[in-house]
Amino acid sequence: MSKIMADAQSGGPNIAHVTLENGLEIVVIPDHRTPVVTHMVWYRNGSADDPVGKSGIAHFLEHLMFKGTEKHRQGEFSDVVTALGGQENAFTSVDYTAYYQRVAREHLKTMMEFESDRMTGLVLTDEIVDPERDVVIEERRMRTDTDPAAELGEALAATLFTHHPYGKPIIGYMHEIEGLKREDALTYYRRFYTPENAILVVAGDVTKDEVVTLAKETYGKIPARGEKPSRLRPREPDPRSARRVTLADPKVEQPSLQLAWLAPSYTTASKGEAEALEVLVQLIGASGTGRLHRKLVMEEAVAVAAGAWYQSTAVDRSRLLLYAVPRPGITLDALEARVLAVVEEMAKHPVDESELRRAKTRLVADAIYAQDSQSSLARMYGSALATGSTVEDVKSWPDLIEAVDAASVQKAAETWLNPHRMVTGYLLKDEAA
Repeated sequence: MSKIMADAQSGGPNIAHVTLENGLEIVVIPDHRTPVVTHMVWYRNGSADDPVGKSGIAHFLEHLMFKGTEKHRQGEFSDVVTALGGQENAFTSVDYTAYYQRVAREHLKTMMEFESDRMTGLVLTDEIVDPERDVVIEERRMRTDTDPAAELGEALAATLFTHHPYGKPIIGYMHEIEGLKREDALTYYRRFYTPENAILVVAGDVTKDEVVTLAKETYGKIPARGEKPSRLRPREPDPRSARRVTLADPKVEQPSLQLAWLAPSYTTASKGEAEALEVLVQLIGASGTGRLHRKLVMEEAVAVAAGAWYQSTAVDRSRLLLYAVPRPGITLDALEARVLAVVEEMAKHPVDESELRRAKTRLVADAIYAQDSQSSLARMYGSALATGSTVEDVKSWPDLIEAVDAASVQKAAETWLNPHRMVTGYLLKDEAA
């Protein structure tokens, strides 16, 4: 058993959580197995924070953050990471944007110097911004506009979230991406890229004192700009009717079904509610062992694949989704009826204790094994803090999962997987085209 796994079973690694005078939060996750560190900076802004009419600006700015600063030419940061034998990347989600590097431990200060510099020193000109906007436009065209499954996903989200900005695509709508300008990016950058809106997560062969000392020498020199930017988002109203989205396209090779519900996240849920949903999704949708797979794929042979997904980490109320792919000759209507029959069984009858125990054991075991990876640990804590949870929330998660009982799972299914609150998505081949 690795040191990280042993730590996890005894309450987790000795994680430190510190806040600098300028508001920057720091999380240190020691892992001394190899002389390597993962350095991540999380900003509390994502696509749901994009201004009205400027969808895609958070993702676009992520691209532009690699374009150089007053101190460092375009591409210099990436060149240094490569020369040091490291890896780097960035990603944008609905609630946060994160940048990370993985390097040998002795290069941690270099990463902090570069990353803290681009927190304040980004330089953008039209000659830089305009070509990169074309890159994003092509990315949207390739990943979404020519992919029927991605197009259905966008339509499903927009139908589920009629009022909340989670309904907007992270990459943005094409017509709004085309209108993004240099000043849009700079305005967004100045609002969100501040130390009091950021979380530094360092996992690896380091100590708390080492990381805090280096952070003070780099990030600590950046003055605070005031309070954290407020996230003014409308609340999604409770759905009052079932809705259906159908997309037919000649490029579709395999029809598929998706059923989506509005569901509470860890940030918005009442006590124990999100944990019950986690267990419910494991019971109904786990690969190979969930009820959807057992009943629809193995026993009834009406599907070739079936499962579930729950976006539990979010600032606002989130989503829970079931999916299934029919066997040849099975219509989506018939498959939907069988999926809902499994849901109804979960809502009407409590799961037996042996099945519940297996599901909770798998969930906790998966979390423990995930902690064997530095980057997984850093992402776990970074995403949690960026969406309103705490270090203690993450550390206590296994115990909270263990506390879930059969009645809580049944109530979660009855409350949140109500067919009258559901959005159904059909992906079909357009035979007439």
